[in-house]
Order: sequence, then structure tokens, then C-alpha cells
Amino acid sequence: KKVLIVFAHQSSGSFNAAAKSAAVEVLTAQGCTVEVSDLYAMNFKAAATAEDIKDVKDAEHFRYQETRLAWEEGRLAEDITAEQTKVSEADLVIFQFQFPMYWFSVPAIMKGWIDRVLTCGFAFTKEERYSQGLLKEKKAMLSFTTGSLESMFSSTGINGDMNVTLWPIQNGILHYCGFQVLPPQVFWAPSCVSPEARTAMLEGWRSRLQGVLEEKPLSFISLDCFDPKSFQLTPDVQEKHASQEFGLTVGIHLGKPLPPQNQM
Repeated sequence: KKVLIVFAHQSSGSFNAAAKSAAVEVLTAQGCTVEVSDLYAMNFKAAATAEDIKDVKDAEHFRYQETRLAWEEGRLAEDITAEQTKVSEADLVIFQFQFPMYWFSVPAIMKGWIDRVLTCGFAFTKEERYSQGLLKEKKAMLSFTTGSLESMFSSTGINGDMNVTLWPIQNGILHYCGFQVLPPQVFWAPSCVSPEARTAMLEGWRSRLQGVLEEKPLSFISLDCFDPKSFQLTPDVQEKHASQEFGLTVGIHLGKPLPPQNQM
């Protein structure tokens, strides 16, 4: 198996770096080929601009959607195609990053990697997205630290339910491209605990990695459950779930209570 770790942390002495190194060590020991894209070390360009395409047809009226044709014609910038090759060859992609310190989302440099690498035509098309996304044969997962305690990311906590926070990333990015999304690895507030507790976190991560490639992905709604013209859930799907206690997912909840731990 081949694993790509997309890593976004400025410090080689950070807990995130230790978690990344643990993943490299454990997965390599299992016979996996592991590649790391260390975005800060690479000085990866985060801004999506016309420079990402060679021989732009009309610079004055440039639209980034042109990346699809550029991808088809082999006119994308070399740093983009290099990362796309890594994704194409990987069975599992792990996104390792420092989390809510970046406004409850991924760091800008990783968002730039997503914007520039997961382009239309390579990762998805209008017809091939979500469960039919072009990366549907691959697995992906988030691995991140929080700055706040786990209790603060609950349905009664000040930061709100972590399942809600993760929905735009896991559904709107990973699942949108077709990835089979594994449950995230969350390291809760490592800066607030003892060295012994941090060591225990890393040991738990090492243990999970032993079988991570065999884990069952999170559940998302198949594209064929939606009307192809209105993009609404088909009447039969809505009727089937009308009597259920919980909604289908965090985002598609049918006005019902959110399904517990749907994104965790």
C-alpha cells in the first residue's frame, strides 16, 4: 500500500510533527510506502492564481475553472502535477495539521493545497462527485490537534459540536472528491496536558495505525439518492427515513436531531 501524508505545521519539534513521524514509522514497518508533502518545508504556494496554468488563453478574463481544461491538456504548473501524481499513487491520504487555531478549519497553506491540487477533472467533475467522485477508490482521513479541551467541542460546549465543525471538510472536500473518509484522529488539547498524557496520545495513534487501512469509512449519502435535476433527496428516500429518530447526516438531517458522532 502507498500512503501520502500532507503535513502542515511550521515546527519540526511540534506534537503534530511527532504524530506525523509516528505514522511514517508504523506504516513503513507494515510494508507501506509512505511519502510526506511537508507544505511549509516545501514553501508550497497557497494562492490559486493564473500562474497555475501554462499558456493562459485570456488572462484578462481568467477563471480558475480553466484548470480542468489545463489538466486535460497537461498545462498545469509542475508543483500541482507533482502533488496530483502523489495522490494518484496513494491508497490512503492523511491530512495532518494544527486545527482550530486556524479558525476551525485547515491552515491556509493546506487549503491552498486543496484548492490547487484537487482540481476539476482530476478529483471531480460536475457529473462525478460525492460517492461518484474521481478519487472514490482511495481513502482519506484527518489527523489533527485542537487547542481546546474535548468538552468544549460538544453539543453544549462553547466551540460547538465537533461533528458540525468537521462536516464542511469531510463532506464538502474529501467526500465531494469521492474519498472514502475514515474517522478522524483527534488529539485533544495536547498543549494542556502532561508529557505522560501526550505520550499516551501518540501510543494510541500508533496502535490505531496498525489496522487503519482496514477501517470502515464514515457513512455518507450516495449520489443516486438525489434527483439528478433538482439535487434533492428523492421522495422514496425521504419517505423511508421519515419515521427515523435522527437525520441522515450532520448536513442532510431532514430537520431531525443530528445523528450522534456522524463525523467522528
